[in-house]
Amino acid sequence: MDQHTPIVELRNIKTRFGAQRIHQNLNLQVFQGERLALVGASGCGKSVLLSAIALLTNPEAGEIRLFDQQVRNLDTEALKLMRTRMGMMFQQGALFTSLSLLENIMLPIRELQKLPESLIKELGMLKLQLVGLPSTAAHKFPQELSGGMLKRAAVARALALDPNLLLLDEPTAGLDPVSANAFDELLLELHATLDLTLILVTHDLDSLWRITDQVAFLGRKRVLCKAPMDELIQQEQPHIQRYFANTRATQAMNRNQAGEVL
Repeated sequence: MDQHTPIVELRNIKTRFGAQRIHQNLNLQVFQGERLALVGASGCGKSVLLSAIALLTNPEAGEIRLFDQQVRNLDTEALKLMRTRMGMMFQQGALFTSLSLLENIMLPIRELQKLPESLIKELGMLKLQLVGLPSTAAHKFPQELSGGMLKRAAVARALALDPNLLLLDEPTAGLDPVSANAFDELLLELHATLDLTLILVTHDLDSLWRITDQVAFLGRKRVLCKAPMDELIQQEQPHIQRYFANTRATQAMNRNQAGEVL
């Protein structure tokens, strides 16, 4: 695929829940290697949009192109293959509580790749190591993990099939500042070493400054602007100005400019 061709392209997306319109003629392009955040006020449809990119929900209208393929034209097998090129980390982890951490990671590998069980287990352990979890965590159940470990476990499962695109819904939500910073560092490391494209939904202002190179601001049912953070905060559009005109946003910007880490 040409480097100038977006790996995610949304054209005139329309989404509604009942009578409520969420997106109206929304357009967005994401290119290989970008670290993009979807931001905006609560209720603007960030997670809904992420779910549509992950092919978990279908918009009412519009066109979704992934890896330069029109999703609407794909048959069942092609869609199945497309989904293996994406990994999704859900906000609450969405791990199966009846399975150990290692079993959670092995599950998609076992279902979608015909490999010996010993190799599947070895791959699962490699994913654990990749996200910085100790081998002793392999046989723990999700309810036995700390919040930070649970987030890393969810990423390990999302990476099980070696995706090109990693989607994350509120990855640092509920973490203390030290754990959130460590998780940001993990995402930067994974992005660099695995040649990933990242798309995340986040309200974490420190993460916006720290790990993104592009931010898409959602408002008025569409993408109002896509730009790096230092350009986005200079925008004169009222929705964007209001979002960043507060003490928390200013403090996060100042920490970034000073090179401080929480």
